[in-house]
Amino acid sequence: MNTPIEKFIFRRGHLPLLVSMPHAGEYIPPEIAANMTPVALQIADTDWHMPLLYDFLHEIGASVLVATHSRYVIDLNRPRDNVNLYPGQDTTGLCPIDTFHKEALYQDGKQPDDTEIQRRITSHWEPYHNQLQNELQRMRAEHGVAMLWDAHSIASVVPRFFEGRLPDLNLGTASGASCAPELAQQLQLIAALATDDGYSHALNGRFKGGHITRHYGKPEQNIHAVQLEQTQLTYMEEQLPFAFDEERAARVRPTLRRFLQTMLTWADAHAL
Repeated sequence: MNTPIEKFIFRRGHLPLLVSMPHAGEYIPPEIAANMTPVALQIADTDWHMPLLYDFLHEIGASVLVATHSRYVIDLNRPRDNVNLYPGQDTTGLCPIDTFHKEALYQDGKQPDDTEIQRRITSHWEPYHNQLQNELQRMRAEHGVAMLWDAHSIASVVPRFFEGRLPDLNLGTASGASCAPELAQQLQLIAALATDDGYSHALNGRFKGGHITRHYGKPEQNIHAVQLEQTQLTYMEEQLPFAFDEERAARVRPTLRRFLQTMLTWADAHAL
């Protein structure tokens, strides 16, 4: 991958829906990669192929914001103060030092210090969040409502974080705080209907939404945020080389599209 000039890719749509992909980036700058382990450079914990999976966003009129840099550089879905979003549970941090399987990301003695973490906050975290905030505010001002869909994917089995196999479609609304309850119910119904296609689901289960969903979802201001953590098994191979599977993707895309069309229909009916 060529060195990206920007920290993210943004395309503005014409409807009040923003799809955020904070973990889709694959790039690690050379000065950071030089301190990392070989396993880190495999970037296995990437939310792989998300723009390709959601290849219909332009067609439906959504805005899209995609990170270009790896979550191993900085995790854009963590608060800048690195507070654990799931107290008492094992999680990775703002600038991760190990993989989902607890493999070291950095060579001995070369983990980022406080100064380096602050540098990454300024150079990577802040630009993404500034763009996200600005676009939501623009939508809210222009349309009277703003809808945020935070798109994620993860391997279906990660023992560090959960026992057994993860449900395929994990909707998170910060336990009901990040969007209107009626909207969450409609989305859950779509997920339930997807069981006919073989997909399991959960609402506010192991994944309740990360920092982006919790921070930007403000239903009292008519800004509604939902996170989807989707198992990668539904659209790709979960082992190296992490290949995209168009046949699997074609089966799950209709459900993803129904989720987002529901967001837009709800927005149209509830614009202030």
